[in-house]
Amino acid sequence: MNAHLLYVEDDESLSFVTRDNLEMKGYRITHCANGREALEVLRNQSFDLCILDVMLPEVDGFDIAREIRRLDQHTPIIFLTAKSLKEDRIHGLKIGADDYITKPFSIEELILKIEVFLRRSKGATSSAPTLYRIGEYEFHPQNLTIERAGDSRRLTQRESDLLLMLVQQKGQVVKRSLILEKLWGQDDYFLGRSLDVFISRLRRYLGADPTIKLETVHGVGFQLLTDM
Repeated sequence: MNAHLLYVEDDESLSFVTRDNLEMKGYRITHCANGREALEVLRNQSFDLCILDVMLPEVDGFDIAREIRRLDQHTPIIFLTAKSLKEDRIHGLKIGADDYITKPFSIEELILKIEVFLRRSKGATSSAPTLYRIGEYEFHPQNLTIERAGDSRRLTQRESDLLLMLVQQKGQVVKRSLILEKLWGQDDYFLGRSLDVFISRLRRYLGADPTIKLETVHGVGFQLLTDM
């Protein structure tokens, strides 16, 4: 079955062109023109990926993303935004979005990002071991979960991809440029700030075990260390 995408955009012309192009690529599209309509749809349907404009009537894209993450921790979220301030981008990532595209954007760029996320969601980690131990935690990349003492946390696809990359090179310094090229598709300043947000999240998720250290090697990259 073709992937089902939620597309929330209030610009009539842009949404028509974007939806038409995505449907030509074979995606099933549910389009909403305002945030309140999107919230209603989310309570009754599930999606493989969500594309959200930030500035929307009634309910903005940030609030929609919060609701998506409340319902589901792993569905990829891409923001479409006219806002270029890095604070806005980081705010969206902290809420739980996986990526963003700044308007005006090319349809080709959007389709490329969609394809990358859908490939990962469908089992990019399937060749990896089903279980990794990180200190007191068990990490299940295929299920996008980390567990400790009976408590389980669901990760987003990008959080899981990043943690897997660090775990597979545990004890080694993983270069920022390598992470950005592999997981974000390119290495630039703003994407580097996005990576810092994801690293901060992983530190918080693993923070209950003091033997685990996720260290920043300034100007180089990151190193995952554990005594166990």
